[in-house]
Amino acid sequence: MKSLDLILSGGTVVTHEGEQACDVGIADGKIALLDQAIADSAGEVIDARGLHIFPGLIDAHVHFNDPGRAEWEGIDTGSSALVAGGGTMFFDMPLNSHPPTIDAASFPAKLNAAQTKAHVDFGLWGGLVLGNQDNLEELADCGVVGFKAFMCDSGIADFLSVDHHVLRAGMKRIAKLGKLVAVHAESEALTRELTQQAIATGQTTLRAYLDSRPVRAELEAMSQAIEFAGETGCALHIVHVSCGAGVALVTEARQRGVNVTCETCPHYLVLTEDDFQRLGAPAKCAPPLRPKAEQDSLWEAVRNGHVATIGSDHSPSPPEMKADADIFRVWGGIAGVQHTLPLLLTEGGVARNLAHSLIARLTSFNVAERFRLPPSKGRLAVGADADLSLLDARQTFEVHAEDLLYRHKISPYFGRALTGRVVRTILRGRTIFHDRRIIGPPGGRFVEPLRN
Repeated sequence: MKSLDLILSGGTVVTHEGEQACDVGIADGKIALLDQAIADSAGEVIDARGLHIFPGLIDAHVHFNDPGRAEWEGIDTGSSALVAGGGTMFFDMPLNSHPPTIDAASFPAKLNAAQTKAHVDFGLWGGLVLGNQDNLEELADCGVVGFKAFMCDSGIADFLSVDHHVLRAGMKRIAKLGKLVAVHAESEALTRELTQQAIATGQTTLRAYLDSRPVRAELEAMSQAIEFAGETGCALHIVHVSCGAGVALVTEARQRGVNVTCETCPHYLVLTEDDFQRLGAPAKCAPPLRPKAEQDSLWEAVRNGHVATIGSDHSPSPPEMKADADIFRVWGGIAGVQHTLPLLLTEGGVARNLAHSLIARLTSFNVAERFRLPPSKGRLAVGADADLSLLDARQTFEVHAEDLLYRHKISPYFGRALTGRVVRTILRGRTIFHDRRIIGPPGGRFVEPLRN
């Protein structure tokens, strides 16, 4: 007889390979057994009948803005919202916090903030910016998951964008470190020109913003970054791709042997530019929301397995930064970390035919694989950490401000009916969310990627 701490009984287990009716036995924070009927004793048995048991979501793209700008969100509230959405790990971006994580001197402040406030396990991004090329090795030694670079203005004065020379040189050095570069791919020259033209002629409307960041600005930058990846041998991950044509560039490059993958975000799969013109500032992001035809092509790419990961790109701000009549002055970020799984379950339902196993790959398994996490993460398998999300895939609910765990109750999803509520989140065998509330104090751990 095995000594188990916890049994999840009678649920439907969802892995990256498929789903089956199966009990889950947990001991010492690990998955110890997967069996149709576990007969062993346990300290606790949870009735999971009618529930789907997913691997805990790993969100590789969040801006929790801590330290320095925690009033925008903070790791405590941001990770709490992630937990409520079934998340068990996040990778915090190097910008929006202050100081930005662009050298070894700035790393301890970010690490300390996360170690004391995170409700889930975490990884940390380093930055590739103008002027920090000599700091890349020391950041790699700190254990960053990779390096984030902006090919256009980041919107944050202390996180400088990179021109082509800096990006290429940085990727060459990072390739030797065995690390990955993630890029925000929009053409600085084109977006700056179109933005200046709009402002000069007094066009500061929602439509003007959409027109200032066209699909071609995204494709131009993606093509350049892919070219550098092929030339330098650096692993490249293109974040928040908003269109099917962008995914096609990545797919074609991979067929040529370039080590490149891409991410998209729930808001590009759920909202269109028509929603932006209806909702305004809460739905402003960069790249912007696209027309319905672009969204359809993006969905096709997701279903066909050409998108590697889905991250929220949770990028909140105080309400006053979302309240300017000039849309170009409004903060460009969507708050969405709490609803990734319900959004994918709802929008990826019968009409989109998105299999649960594919959701598990996009939000967990592929993230762990691409960012070279230890084998204990991102897998619902014997020996892996018991990081789990229990969802009632039949339960429908509406998004309301009072249910958000964000510091600021801002969302483009207010009033939207979603199907698939997270009812329990488990981190390393311990329930950290149940009955719509956080259980226990912060207890997240820093997880480094595997080293060469």
